[in-house]
Amino acid sequence: MKRPIVGISGSIIVESAGGFEGYRRSYVNEDYCESVIKNGGIPYIIPMNSDDEVIKQQIENIDALILSGGHDVTPILYGQEPHQKIGQTLLERDKFDYKLIKYAKEKSIPILGICRGYQILNVYHGGTLYQDLSLNKDVYIKHNQVGNPTLLTHSVNLEKGTKLYDFFGKESIMVNSFHHQILDKVADEFVVSARSKDGVIEAFESKNYSFMIGVQWHPEMLHRVEESMNLLFKNLIENAKK
Repeated sequence: MKRPIVGISGSIIVESAGGFEGYRRSYVNEDYCESVIKNGGIPYIIPMNSDDEVIKQQIENIDALILSGGHDVTPILYGQEPHQKIGQTLLERDKFDYKLIKYAKEKSIPILGICRGYQILNVYHGGTLYQDLSLNKDVYIKHNQVGNPTLLTHSVNLEKGTKLYDFFGKESIMVNSFHHQILDKVADEFVVSARSKDGVIEAFESKNYSFMIGVQWHPEMLHRVEESMNLLFKNLIENAKK
């Protein structure tokens, strides 16, 4: 059987030193590609661009979509001015991701959002974010670990009756954590499927769409050392075959 093609939303990195300082490169972290290959898919990096027809045809050529991590989402998209503690934003990437989501939904292909990808899914559907963890007084867990990307640093509780609970088959899992923003208002499109012990929403899934899941942690960084994290990619790819 032909392996499903999984598109991974690309970003831009700007060279800061050397002979090409200021030069823009299209990229995604390699772990996204390796996670897809390991679980039976063919990864395609989707280069960021602003051409509506190109983006539409990019989606036409894939069977599933992963929205990757990276920049903070531009807060004007959810009705807020930028807070002093916001990180780097890139509006052209937000617009690109919006179009990827739009055309992926029109094609009814499975969608997995990771970290920023999870946050942009929420904002696209009408949700909001805390621009920094410090703006929620109830947060006490360290959600932005330093160093080893494969280190499991805190637990999340999975909600019974959700796809995520069915994937993992237990009430609690350990995750890595690399974010300084969190969900505030959850879009009506979604049901919460995981929370950390301090109440931070760590995952959601669509109430209506066949496969649209977002997670705040980075399963792609864990796929080599924590076998259960492959379940997210395996199920994405299995749904792409249907």
